[in-house]
Amino acid sequence: MGAFPFTLSATEGGARTGVLHTPRGEIRTPAFMPVGTAGTVKALTVDQVRSSGADILLGNTYHLMLRPTAERISRLGGLHRFMRWERPILTDSGGFQVMSLSDIAKVTDEAVTFKSHLDGSRHVLTPERSIEIQSDLLGSDIAMQLDELVEYPAEEPRARAAMERSLRWGARSKAAFGQRDRQALFGIQQGSTFHPLRAESAERLQEIGFDGYAIGGLAVGEGHGRMAEVLDYAPGQLPADRPRYLMGVGKPLDIVEAVARGVDMFDCVLPTRSGRHGQAWTWDGPLNLRNARFAEDDSPLDEASDCAASRDYSKAYLHHLFRAGEILGQVLLSWHNISFYGALTAAMRAAITEGRFARFRGDFAERQAPGRRGGS
Repeated sequence: MGAFPFTLSATEGGARTGVLHTPRGEIRTPAFMPVGTAGTVKALTVDQVRSSGADILLGNTYHLMLRPTAERISRLGGLHRFMRWERPILTDSGGFQVMSLSDIAKVTDEAVTFKSHLDGSRHVLTPERSIEIQSDLLGSDIAMQLDELVEYPAEEPRARAAMERSLRWGARSKAAFGQRDRQALFGIQQGSTFHPLRAESAERLQEIGFDGYAIGGLAVGEGHGRMAEVLDYAPGQLPADRPRYLMGVGKPLDIVEAVARGVDMFDCVLPTRSGRHGQAWTWDGPLNLRNARFAEDDSPLDEASDCAASRDYSKAYLHHLFRAGEILGQVLLSWHNISFYGALTAAMRAAITEGRFARFRGDFAERQAPGRRGGS
């Protein structure tokens, strides 16, 4: 058993629903974690995020270590107090952003040395420093091991090298983390799209021993079909009694298909990023509220929703806000999208519990099919 007990209450095929019990509250799975990159879920207050049904959110180590700095957040009482979020927080290791956003000087087994994208200042991120930032300074409930980003497409030797380095960094992350009762550490499976590499990664991660396991190296350009192929086997390579977290995913259909294959936790910037650009995610697929066909559409996005943004404002009004460049449009649509993702995961939990997930999955895929509503 991990630091946080994980109990499954129902399964249907590969899909499962349960609860991850933490000192700061229960995380109901399948769970979607809104992304609070810099200590905020963009455009939303924590009260709006709470109202979406989110049990946990994600904080970004890279951005917070650079601004306002992890040390400052620690002096101000930790990330929960700093951003006024009392529920669990998962922090990523910072590795993805270091390797994708920064001017990298060197990647070695010892550390990643990089220049800040903000001011060019030089920083060194080791597995030990990543754990210090996440667990000791930010005070996250779930920390992630430092791992190496694998580009797509990757040749097998490149994928193997990154997988093996991630394992070495995982062992160092675990040693730095030690044994803690009120915080957990997740390992990250790597191996790109190579079945044998992912099997080896999963086996060796379990030898190290983590409180939960993430599936890394997907949602990096491989597309839905190739992702689904990897998810046909990757979750089953990880322990059934620990939570399985698919990093950086994604679109609603991606999430439903991943749940069908045994994944429990997700995060993605898509709901708020889409919301800032006029795209609403709905039960009948995405809608572009900038489209002229919504100019006189007096219907709400979802009249049955508990979310005020979904229920109380017309598509015509949202269309007007975006065409006028009013910031309220971004706020309302981001709130709607986060709430839709919350409703989606709640609906999946109920469907699995009631033994009707297969039907839910088929109906959802049909409703999400492109062009079903005549274009967005």
